[in-house]
Amino acid sequence: MRIGIIGAGQMAQALGRGWASAGHDLVIGARSRAAADQLVATIGHGARAGSMMDAAEFGAAVLLALPVSALDTVLGEVSAKLVGRTVIDCTNAFMPDVAAPAGATAFVLSEDAVAERIAATAPGAHVVKAFNVCAAEVWASDAREFEGRRLGVPICGDDPAAVRQVCALAEDLKLQPVSSGGLHRAKYLEATSVFTVGLWFSGQDARAIFPPLDAAFAVED
Repeated sequence: MRIGIIGAGQMAQALGRGWASAGHDLVIGARSRAAADQLVATIGHGARAGSMMDAAEFGAAVLLALPVSALDTVLGEVSAKLVGRTVIDCTNAFMPDVAAPAGATAFVLSEDAVAERIAATAPGAHVVKAFNVCAAEVWASDAREFEGRRLGVPICGDDPAAVRQVCALAEDLKLQPVSSGGLHRAKYLEATSVFTVGLWFSGQDARAIFPPLDAAFAVED
C-alpha cells in the first residue's frame, strides 16, 4: 500500500518503520525537509522524503503524526489532497493536569474531540482514529503479546473501507485491530488515552484495571 506520513517525530518513526518493514511504500513529509530526510534515513526500506503535499498526494492512506497545535496549519495546506483518502489520526491533545496532587504526573485533554475536528477541517477525507492509546515506544517495540493476548488497537471511523484499511495496517504491525464504532466515538479513545497514560506515567499499572473478557460481565438494569 502507498502510505503518506505527515510528521517526522516518534510516532512517524515507530509506525513508519513497521509499515516499511512490512513492504509498504512510504513518502514522508514534514514541515522541515531536513527532518523528513533524517527520518527516511532511519527507516530505510525504500522510504522517500518529500513535502507534506507530496505525502498527502502519494498515500492511499495518510498518517497525521503531528502535534495537535500544528493540525490547523497543516490541514490548511493539504486538506484538498486528502479528499477520498484514508486519513489516520494518531494524535492526542494532552496538557499537564495542574490540579493533580504535588509530585503526581497527570494529564488532561486540551481538546475533547480532535478526530472530529480533523474530519470537519478536511471534508471528503475518511478520517480514522487509531494508534493513539499507547506511546510511540510501544509501537516501536517488538513485544506484541502480553499475558497470552495480542496487543489491541481500538479503531474508530465512519467509512467501512477506510476502517478495513487501517485494520489491515494494524495487522501488518502484528497488532490486533479492534473495531470500536464510528468517528463520534473517537473522543472516548482520546479520553481513555489521557487517563491511562497518566496512570502509567505515575507508576500505576493501567492494564490491571481492565479484566480480560472471560472475567468481565455486566447485568442490564
